[in-house]
Amino acid sequence: MVPSEAPPEDGRLRVLIEAVSPEIDAGAYPVKRVIGDLFTVSADLVADGHDVLGGALLHRRPGESEWRSTALREIVNDRWHADILLDEIGLWHYTVEGWVDHPATWRKHLAAKFAAGAFADLPLELQIGAEQIAAAARRASGAGASQLHQLAAALRDESIPVDTRVVMALADDVGEVLAESPDRALASRYGRTLAVVVDRVRARFSSWYEMFPRSCGAPGKHGSFRDAEERLSYVADLGFDVLYLPPISPIGSSFRKGKNNTLTPAPDDVGSPWAVGSPDGGHTAIHAELGTAADFRRFVRAAADRGLELALDIAFQCSPDHPWVDEHPDWFKRRPDGTIQYAENPPKKYQDIYPLDFESTDWWNLWQALKGVFLHWIGQGVKIFRVDNPHTKALRFWGWCIGEIRAAHPDVIFLAEAFTRPKLMYALAKLGFTQSYTYFTWRESAWDLRTYLEELASPPVVEFFRPNFWPNTPDILPDHLIGAGHGAFALRLVLAATLSSSYGIYGPAYELMDNRLRPGSGEYLDNEKYEIKTWEISRPDSLRPLIRRVNKIRRENPALHDNRSLRFHPADNPFLLCYSKRTEDRTNVILVAVNVDPVYRQGGHIDLDLGELGLAGGASFHVRDLIGNGRFLWHGSRNYVELDPSSVPAHVFVIEPT
Repeated sequence: MVPSEAPPEDGRLRVLIEAVSPEIDAGAYPVKRVIGDLFTVSADLVADGHDVLGGALLHRRPGESEWRSTALREIVNDRWHADILLDEIGLWHYTVEGWVDHPATWRKHLAAKFAAGAFADLPLELQIGAEQIAAAARRASGAGASQLHQLAAALRDESIPVDTRVVMALADDVGEVLAESPDRALASRYGRTLAVVVDRVRARFSSWYEMFPRSCGAPGKHGSFRDAEERLSYVADLGFDVLYLPPISPIGSSFRKGKNNTLTPAPDDVGSPWAVGSPDGGHTAIHAELGTAADFRRFVRAAADRGLELALDIAFQCSPDHPWVDEHPDWFKRRPDGTIQYAENPPKKYQDIYPLDFESTDWWNLWQALKGVFLHWIGQGVKIFRVDNPHTKALRFWGWCIGEIRAAHPDVIFLAEAFTRPKLMYALAKLGFTQSYTYFTWRESAWDLRTYLEELASPPVVEFFRPNFWPNTPDILPDHLIGAGHGAFALRLVLAATLSSSYGIYGPAYELMDNRLRPGSGEYLDNEKYEIKTWEISRPDSLRPLIRRVNKIRRENPALHDNRSLRFHPADNPFLLCYSKRTEDRTNVILVAVNVDPVYRQGGHIDLDLGELGLAGGASFHVRDLIGNGRFLWHGSRNYVELDPSSVPAHVFVIEPT
């Protein structure tokens, strides 16, 4: 073996740092938290021998270049952790250091020899310790330095009895002062700098309501922002905090879709808002019949006055009439016959939409223009964006664009409408999307729901992927809602609102239980995407009271504000799904039982994990139903529930220990 000509990294570094958590893909992407979280970082610190180790969590706040240090504490079996309070929105960085703590090792050995009666060794041990204490004094400052200097002198003073000096050296306050000024000259540092992006709370806990402003006018008339203002109190009364609008830009007329997606529109057909752009303007313009830019800003303020934050749909695609088609022909892909390829998602065809070509030779100018769309609407007061089909746009673009925007506007939230392959959904989340649509829309059975949610609520997925559950969208009327009644709509509402800390509905279609399918489409009959609808929002059979109740439960119970504590509890009936969420201190514990059969009454026994609920084995406790207002005394871990979908197919219990 040929010897190395140069030594490796300082061979005196004895601590190995392993299994740092949380960490996503070897530090390639940040983990996600919200402001106010206590962020826990764990790591294994391993070294040879029996020396005492020390460690620190190094962290930098947004915009800082110097590391701050928080001491690691050993948990068990060489596993260490530390907590820091994330009290600022933005991108934080962190890593871990570990070292051999020689003063602590000396104090450990001194205590052992003293306890064993090895008194002959103690004078020399005290001299060794005096040197280490004196070195620590030079690293310390203020009162701590003075205390250590005095102690070092005392340890050398042979006029003081040995046992007295030993007691002085082993005093608890000495250990505390030494820990404040460790010798980190030979500290090992983890090989990666990791990141955590800190969002505002709405990034993790939000309730969305989708509404077409053009359907808020008088019957048969195109609504405006002024008309939509009159609907704001209704949405606020339902308890939502995010009002989401489809695209508000001008709509193209070429290949415009008629009612029910027909290719032969009538002269008065309004077209799809997702066919963005006309001679009146593109992605930064406003459809004339909705109003002006001033009207839009007024609408944003009116929503905020009612506790609603506006979310705007951004669809990076163009109608054939979009100004970019003539101004930037290189941004579109042409077929051999010279025509531009329209969008398709077989069997669906979108002849009124041209996709953008992210392989264009002019890609950099395209990227800049798309980023400019977000910046324009941020300037109009919008800080939440629902992005249409982001999985059909270049991934590298999203990493760049979201990073650029959040560097200047760290409070912006991006929701990915990405009904696509799991790894692609996760990639978008890693690249910066704050939340994402999910497969919840199609998960029906208790087993399917449990399996899927256990994936979403467990590491590593829970560290970077925030689900937003939607039981319906203008594009999707799932099979279990087709022709369905109150039971199906009620149970899907409760599931979405309690399984996920963020959820949304497309209304008023949902609360009015629109269940009519256009054959062969998977979409609603008389879809609002292609026509103006008149909704009877005051209908007596509306789900409005239940929605209002569920959103109130969500607001008042912090256990439902996060997904990390989600745990499932087995039931002996496959149609029953039971799960719990709790706060870290277990002062708020929510237990949900849902009958996923939308037709028949189902009952069965639930086997509760009492420890997870903060209850002692065999304990008696009250469960209070926050939907039905019943209160029951339960005993031990096995208890019975029975749920009728014709009334309310779910219990949302709060646990009240006796």
